[in-house]
Amino acid sequence: MTSVDFSVLSIGPEPFSVTPNLIARVRIAESTGATVHALVLRCQIRIEPRRRRYSDAEEAGLLDLFGPRERWGSTLSTFPWLHTTAVVPGFTGECVTELVMPCTYDFEVTASKYLHALEGDTVPLSFLFSGTVFTKGAGGFAVEQVPWDREAQFDMPVEVWRDVVRQNFPSNGWVRLDHDTIAALARFKAARGLLGIDQAVTELLDGAGEVAT
Repeated sequence: MTSVDFSVLSIGPEPFSVTPNLIARVRIAESTGATVHALVLRCQIRIEPRRRRYSDAEEAGLLDLFGPRERWGSTLSTFPWLHTTAVVPGFTGECVTELVMPCTYDFEVTASKYLHALEGDTVPLSFLFSGTVFTKGAGGFAVEQVPWDREAQFDMPVEVWRDVVRQNFPSNGWVRLDHDTIAALARFKAARGLLGIDQAVTELLDGAGEVAT
């Protein structure tokens, strides 16, 4: 039987990617001395919001997710961010592999709402590993499962996520609206001779006493 353990070494933006991706470098250690011929790795990545403190400004940004601070004792719970997979080549002892972490800027996604609300410090992450290990057996290859309890924690700097957003959305973002809302914005824009929907929204915010920054 093999015995594999995992630790996350670093997370950073994937350079030159077409879509916004982060790359997690993961060390895999096999402690029995067996040769791993291949490893099909699966990983669920979760955000653990209880593992950090929040400023008053961050509290305001998290109101939609967790409610007011006095309710956080029951609402501030762990939630899934994403799933990812990797095929790891054979190794003996230990190796370092990379996990691609696809990101989204969509404000409707819980993880994006959470990440947008953070001003600095770190994002507390938990990596839950599973998968299939292929080793040498008596009749050829042997197949084993990664134990269900293999996991690792990593505190990713908020700036890392901001970097990948700036890299892929340097001056804009995306908000999903109903078709009726889009049509109403288009009529508002046309009636006032504005150049784009962005100007229409800015004018509406100004009229409501909100300053677009």
